[in-house]
Amino acid sequence: MFYWVMKNVLVGPWLRLAFRPWTKGVENVPTSGPAILASNHLAVIDSFVLPLVLDRQVQFLGKSDYFTGGGVRGRLVAGFMRGVGTIPVDRSGGKASEAALNTGLRVLNDGDLFGIYPEGTRSPDGRLYRGKTGVARLALESGAPVIPVAMVGTDVAQPLGRSIPKPMPIGMVFGEPLDFSRYRGMEGDRFVLRSVTDEIMYAILRLSEQEYVDVYAATMKARLAAAAQHQPPEEPSADS
Repeated sequence: MFYWVMKNVLVGPWLRLAFRPWTKGVENVPTSGPAILASNHLAVIDSFVLPLVLDRQVQFLGKSDYFTGGGVRGRLVAGFMRGVGTIPVDRSGGKASEAALNTGLRVLNDGDLFGIYPEGTRSPDGRLYRGKTGVARLALESGAPVIPVAMVGTDVAQPLGRSIPKPMPIGMVFGEPLDFSRYRGMEGDRFVLRSVTDEIMYAILRLSEQEYVDVYAATMKARLAAAAQHQPPEEPSADS
């Protein structure tokens, strides 16, 4: 109920007015039954605008930080994220990430739509980065089809560091469903998982037409942060 109210009454109409979302291939999303929406990830608003163009509810994984903030604002953010179907995931890996994937499997086993960003984090520069194999595990263990999705323009509306996005048209392109039933029962084979993940990322790449980087986005972010810390001080200008 809260999801419907947020999407159709409280937040959705404002988002539609601000971003005038356009779509291509939305008919590729099944009207019933489980499916995985595997998307590139350019901005925080991705998880808010994607559900606007679908009749069905989409549940996403979201970083646990969204659910642990203090004070009134923190509780409001946590309540909002839960209300729109976001499932917290601990990025520290190990058992926490395993629990998040199990939650995704429960969503799919219930016959619902599950949204995931295979890159694991937002792109630091608008390029498409190497996918993590969790999406492949979900596909093989659930048997659900994977719908590749390309978000278009959300990084322009909300670049990294910008909390309030700029109103402008943004788009979503949905590819044809990918069927990985031929690999069913092979979810323990890391080479199969990598192959499936790469196939999904290639499908996203074709839709988004981004430049591809065969490095994890989190690794690139760490490199950029380290480089920024070691930059030499700027030379004073002639006017200083």
